[in-house]
Amino acid sequence: MGLFDTLFGKKEKEQLQKGLEKTREGFFSRITKAIAGKSQVDDEVLDQLEEALISADVGVDTTISLIERIQARVARDKYLGTDELNGILKEEIRSILVEDESDTLKQFNLPEGKKPFVMLVVGVNGVGKTTTIGKLATNFKSAGKSVLLGAADTFRAAAVDQLTIWSERAGVPIVKKEMGSDPASVAFDAVNSAVARGSDILIIDTAGRLHNKAHLMEELSKIRRVIQKVIPDAPHETLLVLDGTTGQNAMEQAKHFSAATNVSALAITKLDGTAKGGIVLAIANQFKIPVKFIGVGEKAEDLIVFEPKAFVEGLFAS
Repeated sequence: MGLFDTLFGKKEKEQLQKGLEKTREGFFSRITKAIAGKSQVDDEVLDQLEEALISADVGVDTTISLIERIQARVARDKYLGTDELNGILKEEIRSILVEDESDTLKQFNLPEGKKPFVMLVVGVNGVGKTTTIGKLATNFKSAGKSVLLGAADTFRAAAVDQLTIWSERAGVPIVKKEMGSDPASVAFDAVNSAVARGSDILIIDTAGRLHNKAHLMEELSKIRRVIQKVIPDAPHETLLVLDGTTGQNAMEQAKHFSAATNVSALAITKLDGTAKGGIVLAIANQFKIPVKFIGVGEKAEDLIVFEPKAFVEGLFAS
């Protein structure tokens, strides 16, 4: 049994491989073309490889870093056959992915001593933020956790309604107020409710706006302050949701949100709908923030815990 099989069960393996299909096919068709008829890695192969990486939205900086590492291997080993290129690429790609050393949220488990575990979820409208929260709630409940949702995105009526539908679908309670309510007051009520209920995890949806970074920072800071009145070390996770199909735009969102608040983890959605799944590598390399979850389909179980090694194996699966 290989590494990929030990990290993921059969179902997770199939989900990941299917979700990365478009990226894998586009990426590897270019690599195959780059090494066709070649017996060793030369400048032409490296140029073709660079084009393949950029086309998969790995990003210029990350691509240059990968190419330089491979060039160093060629120079060190003197002779490098093209049949070794995939293995070397896998090693180098793994090395740039940020490992989640804390094991927090692995397989939808929660850390000891943090009950309720409070997760703030941020991200612009349209990236699948509210849907991701619903999927998280479903998966945590399936893992045997008691879940509470907080609908603090009070400036978009559809957000509260959508989260309410997910709460009903998942069979978990929700704390909400009327549209236009102060988001911090919803967060405060949700934290108090989570403590009173003895919930294992509280997931709070926050406003999906980025047009005014100062206002965003002020709003998130206020939410943090009221949460900490009840639980001093909360929130325990600030999860930024990004749409994998938006490519470099997702990079810009990561840049702005990480500047506005303490983003501690990423969820990248809709990877099944793009051939540019390399954006995961670009974001991980530039921001050094661990990717915790990836979305590879519409069903709740298609939001899966991100494992760097398994992700790379999924990219290179035949």
